[in-house]
Amino acid sequence: MTRLVRGGDGRQWTVRARMEWTNPATADDFEHDVLGGSAPGVVMAGICGLLLVALIWWTPSVVVVPAWLVLALFIVVMFFPVRWALRRPWTVVAETPGDLDEHPPERWVGQVRGVWRVRQEAARIARNIEVYAIPDRDGVGPLQPVE
Repeated sequence: MTRLVRGGDGRQWTVRARMEWTNPATADDFEHDVLGGSAPGVVMAGICGLLLVALIWWTPSVVVVPAWLVLALFIVVMFFPVRWALRRPWTVVAETPGDLDEHPPERWVGQVRGVWRVRQEAARIARNIEVYAIPDRDGVGPLQPVE
C-alpha cells in the first residue's frame, strides 16, 4: 500500500505500508530469543489432520452429517489462521527526498498491528503531511524519525 502526498510546504512524500511475516525484534527480545520456528504449528496441524481422517474413517456409513455442522466446523478451524493473518504487524514508512532549498530528506518509520489499523494510520499520516508538512505532529503515532 503506497500513497503519494504533497506536504503543506510543497515537498512530495511517499507513505508506504508493508506487511511483516515475522514479528519485529526489539531490544528486550534479544535476551530471551528462543523462537521455535513454525515446526510446532506444522506438527499440531498434522496431528489435527490425522485425527480428522481417523474420525471420518471410523464413522459408520449410516450417519448423516448435516451441512451446517460441516460449515460450523470449517468456521471454527479457520478462525485462528484468519485472525493471525489480519493481525500481522505492518511497517509504515513516510519519506521525502527533500528539496534543493531548505528542506533536507526525511524518513519516518513505525510499526502498526492489523490491516484496518494500518489503513487508518496511513490516512492519518497523509492528512498530517498535507496540513502540517510532518507525518507525526503530536508525537502520538507510531512513526519515529530515522537518520
